Amino acid sequence: MAPKNAASFPDLLEHIQVVRDIQSSPALLQAIEMGIEICIHAFLHGGKLLLCGNGGSAADSQHLATELTVRYTTDRQALPAIALTTDTSTLTAAGNDYGYDSVFSRQVEALGRPGDILIGFSTSGRSNNVLAAIETALERDMKVVFFGGGDGGAIGPISTVSILAPSTTTARIQEMHILIGHIFCGQIERRLGLVSA
Repeated sequence: MAPKNAASFPDLLEHIQVVRDIQSSPALLQAIEMGIEICIHAFLHGGKLLLCGNGGSAADSQHLATELTVRYTTDRQALPAIALTTDTSTLTAAGNDYGYDSVFSRQVEALGRPGDILIGFSTSGRSNNVLAAIETALERDMKVVFFGGGDGGAIGPISTVSILAPSTTTARIQEMHILIGHIFCGQIERRLGLVSA
């Protein structure tokens, strides 16, 4: 039987409410704007993005890196973005030799340079391997854009910019991360003049 209305889907109503909460939060919109500006500045000055997260956040890292390196809305020059979640040899070697908390920080140490950006995803803000990567990035004079939720956990306060989805439900936070990530991709393409306005 077909549902009669949207009330049949509480997840949909929650999603819509969280989007509205973002739309009505000047502080959160400003954080999104700052994150976009940081990424654009890096691209304009020869920098790259490194992205990391666990589970669904690993998928978000890979998804958004691909939107930048391949295409988002149109054919254009590739933009340098690397998901640190994809090299199974590196991930398993670092995990085996140094512990799972090092699987991203080791790659930041190898690949990160001053002027690069680390984008870290953690719905709780308490993922030790993301925290370690962020600490390593900051030590290397990189800026950090953090996608989190709730109160931002341990990671939010130390990041250059914290974009915290106004929810404590993992699924809603992840949905906002990919929505905001797509906003990043669209704004980056437009502001770099890679697509028509």
